[in-house]
Amino acid sequence: MKGLRDLSDAARRDLVLGGLTLAVFLAVTVAFPGFAAPRSLAGLLDDTAILILLALGQMLVILARGIDLSVAANLALCGMLAALVDRAFPGLGVAVAIGIASVAGAVLGAINGLLVWKLRLPPIVVTLGTLSIYGGVIYPLSGGAWVNENEMSPAFVAFTRAGFLGLSTLSWFAIVAAIAFVLGLRYLRVARALYAAGGNPEAAACSGIDPGRMQFLAYLACGAIAGLCGYLWVAKFAVAYTDIALGFELQVIAACLIGGVAIAGGSGTALGVVIGCLFIGIIRNSLPLVGISAFWQMFINGVVIIAAVLLSARNRAHVRTILESRAA
Repeated sequence: MKGLRDLSDAARRDLVLGGLTLAVFLAVTVAFPGFAAPRSLAGLLDDTAILILLALGQMLVILARGIDLSVAANLALCGMLAALVDRAFPGLGVAVAIGIASVAGAVLGAINGLLVWKLRLPPIVVTLGTLSIYGGVIYPLSGGAWVNENEMSPAFVAFTRAGFLGLSTLSWFAIVAAIAFVLGLRYLRVARALYAAGGNPEAAACSGIDPGRMQFLAYLACGAIAGLCGYLWVAKFAVAYTDIALGFELQVIAACLIGGVAIAGGSGTALGVVIGCLFIGIIRNSLPLVGISAFWQMFINGVVIIAAVLLSARNRAHVRTILESRAA
């Protein structure tokens, strides 16, 4: 019964968020009809694809009662690494570049996970430190120089721009990942263990689940996704430099919180995260149309994060009150 009740609450929350996102989309479309054109929608999904991938990875960490502030720095470092390898060995191919970026990202994520798990350090402190470390490594790695499109192999750049059924490869990455996460978090045993470890670590430990190990696995997966996004970002924009994706972790966290992922862990859905990303994507793409500076997006993200945390705290307090009254 509890599982059904939780599922109903999550479905209701996703439905409300979906309705709100649709309302914002319709409002922008009424003012600017071209916003709903097929090419514009494809561009919106392409522009939001990396945010979706990173937010899904971040969701795993938050579910396990962690936070990863280093995802953007991880992305930047792995993207630069992939670009440098491609420049030095242009014949290796796209698959090798993706593999190098993903493995490097997984290693960086594993470092975060081990520090949190084995040394029991606060996740926000660990990832704030590794954010600076990973970002700082980019400069000596690249010598402070940019890697531009003319230094990249044609296949390296063309992969993310290739189209299929009107959508780019980058968009298909996001669609496949979203479907995999929705199904995986619902049916896989490790996903149930992740929710249990984040929702009640003490009870999970009594059931034979190691909450620290689940945090490590979440950081590992998040890091691998960030590394993959490093290649995708560099290939999409055809440039690698020290400050790519600077501050992007704020949008990633905002998307998770807007999507209903509880900052205290143990609650949230992949569908909600995807809708949260689309909400941010619509806002981000509509700001220039209404003549509002994109710098206001930081302000909007901050307001939305605070509102989402307050709403999450209120919902948890409401659930706690119900459980205590039933226990009494």
